[in-house]
Amino acid sequence: MRRFLLVAVLAVVGMPAVLFGQAKRPLDHDAYDIWMGIQDQAISNDGRWVLYTLVPQDGDAELRVHSQISNVVYTIPRGRSPQFTTDGQFVVTIIKPELDISRQARREHKRPNEQPKDSLGILNLSNGDVFRTEMVKSYKLPEDAGGWVAYLLDEASSRGESTEAAEEPEPAEDEAEDESREDKKAGTMLVVRNLTSGAETEVEHVTEYAFANNGRRLAYSVSTKDGANDGVFVMAVENANVTTLALGEGEYKSPTFDESGDQVAFLSNRDDYDAEVSAYSLFHWSAGADGALALVTEATGAVRDGWWVSENGNISFSDSGERLFFGTAPRPEPEVEDSLLDEERVKLDIWNWQDPYIQPMQLIQANRERRRTYLGVVHLGSGDVVQLATPEVPTVDVGQDGDAAVALGRSDLPYRQLMSWDTPGYNDYYLVDVATGSRQLFHERLHGTMDLSPNGTYAVWWDNQELAWYGRTVDGGQATSLTASMTYPVHNEDHDWPYRPNAYGTAGWTEDDGEFLVYDRYDIWALDPAGQRPPRSITEGVGRRENLRFRYVDLDRENETIASDQPMTLSVFNTETKAAGFYRDRVNGDRAPERLVAMDFRFSRPTKAKDANVVLFTRSSVAEFSDLWVSNLEFDNMREVSEANPQQEEYIWATVELMEWRSTDGIPLQGLLYKPENFDPSQKYPLMVTFYERNSDNLHAHAAPIPHRSVVQPIFYASRGYLVFVPDVVYQVGYPGESAMDAILPGVLQLAREDYVDEENIAAQGHSWGGYQIAYMVTKTNLFKAVGAGAIVSNMISAYGGIRWGTGMSRMFQYEKTQSRIGATLWEAPVRYIENSPIFWADKVETPMLMMHNDHDAAVPWYQGIEMFVALRRLNKPVWMVNYNDEPHWPTTYANKRDWNIRMQQFFDHYLKGAPAPVWLAEGIPALLKGKTLGLEEVQRP
Repeated sequence: MRRFLLVAVLAVVGMPAVLFGQAKRPLDHDAYDIWMGIQDQAISNDGRWVLYTLVPQDGDAELRVHSQISNVVYTIPRGRSPQFTTDGQFVVTIIKPELDISRQARREHKRPNEQPKDSLGILNLSNGDVFRTEMVKSYKLPEDAGGWVAYLLDEASSRGESTEAAEEPEPAEDEAEDESREDKKAGTMLVVRNLTSGAETEVEHVTEYAFANNGRRLAYSVSTKDGANDGVFVMAVENANVTTLALGEGEYKSPTFDESGDQVAFLSNRDDYDAEVSAYSLFHWSAGADGALALVTEATGAVRDGWWVSENGNISFSDSGERLFFGTAPRPEPEVEDSLLDEERVKLDIWNWQDPYIQPMQLIQANRERRRTYLGVVHLGSGDVVQLATPEVPTVDVGQDGDAAVALGRSDLPYRQLMSWDTPGYNDYYLVDVATGSRQLFHERLHGTMDLSPNGTYAVWWDNQELAWYGRTVDGGQATSLTASMTYPVHNEDHDWPYRPNAYGTAGWTEDDGEFLVYDRYDIWALDPAGQRPPRSITEGVGRRENLRFRYVDLDRENETIASDQPMTLSVFNTETKAAGFYRDRVNGDRAPERLVAMDFRFSRPTKAKDANVVLFTRSSVAEFSDLWVSNLEFDNMREVSEANPQQEEYIWATVELMEWRSTDGIPLQGLLYKPENFDPSQKYPLMVTFYERNSDNLHAHAAPIPHRSVVQPIFYASRGYLVFVPDVVYQVGYPGESAMDAILPGVLQLAREDYVDEENIAAQGHSWGGYQIAYMVTKTNLFKAVGAGAIVSNMISAYGGIRWGTGMSRMFQYEKTQSRIGATLWEAPVRYIENSPIFWADKVETPMLMMHNDHDAAVPWYQGIEMFVALRRLNKPVWMVNYNDEPHWPTTYANKRDWNIRMQQFFDHYLKGAPAPVWLAEGIPALLKGKTLGLEEVQRP
């Protein structure tokens, strides 16, 4: 018997303690450090392998590669940005340096070239061997071919050469380099590696490089300090034979292949390099030619006077290879240096009432405007150069992968002032002849979106004013409402903002511009773009009858259209139960959609293996982490790939249920109620309320215990013995604060009547729009024992006249047309601004308030939080404001996010559970102690 017991004990050593009755523990802030997220997920083209990285909140990631036909799993510590080769034989990844080593180097203030650098890892999937090389800046793979990788070494490395810069003698005065050469950088070593044999070819002084999609050629630019070997070259990858495309001192940028790999285009200022401000030209090379030719220079007739070829423009070939697109721009005026001291300069901004954008917005966008380019095209067959975009019509999109005869031009120039107080989105649309550049106005002042059909036959657009989809042929004819005869609306029926609602969206086009597919609330509809045939529901109305929301899932991203007679995968969401899954249907067919799977989970959009009927997706619920799964296209053999967080079994988790009630106005509402998994209905639990707008569709969403940047986490608080209520909110324009109360308080009061709710200990917390609603409510009710409100708008009058410093935009639009929902100007409805501003009713507040508002908040001005804080302080109300220095709308660093979550927990535990107050809450932290203590410890009583 003693021997048997010994064997039994040995057999269970190492098994999870939770299996043997050891109590699970509540989540704490140390859990953040052991919870992993999943990033970089991908499936190989043949569907035989899946890769992903496990990423902690603060630490080193790990790349994992799983076989789908065996139990093989490969791991590479610190692997990031991984890719499968097209043939599925290798995985190539960047390997980051150890985080602790990098941090130590920064603590020692090491120079950039002394900092730890990335490495490259190449995993052979046939045997698990990993080739690794250090000091790598970047790598590239051919898009449609395997067998090769090219990688560029870091500037601090050159294959074993010393990383220390050699000391060079000062040049004689007549040998000194021109000032224009001072910023010229030499390239670094490029290595082209045969993945099968391991053979490598090295090329020195490379700055940029690109594979042809078929992998047969590699183009690269070379830059040397003295300019002796500058140029662009093409290597035949198989035998390393090199063709010189261009030579000469200068800069060479953006080498780009066409789809076939037989043409290369690039930019260079070689022919003008000695100028004070050198001009770039667009060069072109075709396979077999002796070298590249300059197709476009600033002297080309199609280039406007005073303009040039811009080095900032994107270069691309059309799919057929018959067109070459590039960017032009006005030549900037040369900068004039002067001898003024800094204090002698006048520094100012002039705000002019006629400016299209106000000055802060202009300043924010100044660098982008300096780099703005205008699309031009070279018709390679004829050599004709055509300017397509202009300052009057700055945006032009050419369909059919660049081969369309007619392009769509767009300009918001006449409506830019409206951005300050109206909903952004007004545009004039033009049809642009790609052959000549001529254009004609197609639609003026459209408040909506417009696109061309894939073949360029039709233009279709959503009109926010008419709440309808319209279509018209590009060669004339009348605009026709494509949805006028539909019984059901195709605009967002839940829209409660002070502007016209948007469409539910589109699925795309069938082949040959046959039909245009759009959504209503539930179903998918096929529209005749010519307006001759009535709309038809391709989902046969099943969605509306069964409360199912169908949406198209594009499993072939390379196909621009939807095949009418082929099966199409649809995602489905049950708007009542919140179950989700996938169905199958066809555009042409009279059968109802076929159910594949529907479960009480949330699914991500699947990614299909390019050459196999295998899909990769995530599946989650409140209790199930969003791990990776694979399946066939029928979803009847789903298999879990990853297990990112097995430690979850050691912690008390949460359950969630859907709750329903009616608002004060009688509107049916839903919300989510989270409970501890060990919930005991005979006990009383404190209640936490948190909200924003609508969240009930997130019933099956999973939230890992990570330090959220701004709000309480339901899972975390439920684990620690709270109930957490997340109500939906609906709004009446003009009364956002009152609407929040009308929606939320009836739900809270309904819950408070339950025996298991401690009605004396109810709190609320929210951030930004959620924080505003909380700040408003505590001026009207004492229901909450304590509240947390982050980044609030306390004074809508001062906020209305403020600036969103992140974009430079006036804040007026937010109150007149969008989220703040006042729906009128300050002078049209001043009372609404006062009634909805907590600051004017601060004397009514009886609830302790914890605020967080950071001094670099670019969304809600920091002074909004200050106004509320000083008002409550003046009224001797208990209030605290946490300001994370130099942080924006919320904390961004791990340390600050963790700190904020600790402080919120301490605050609510103190008020709702009677926990001792920490020093920062009870006594504050004097400025003299800033940086010396965080005050998180309990107050020491004598």
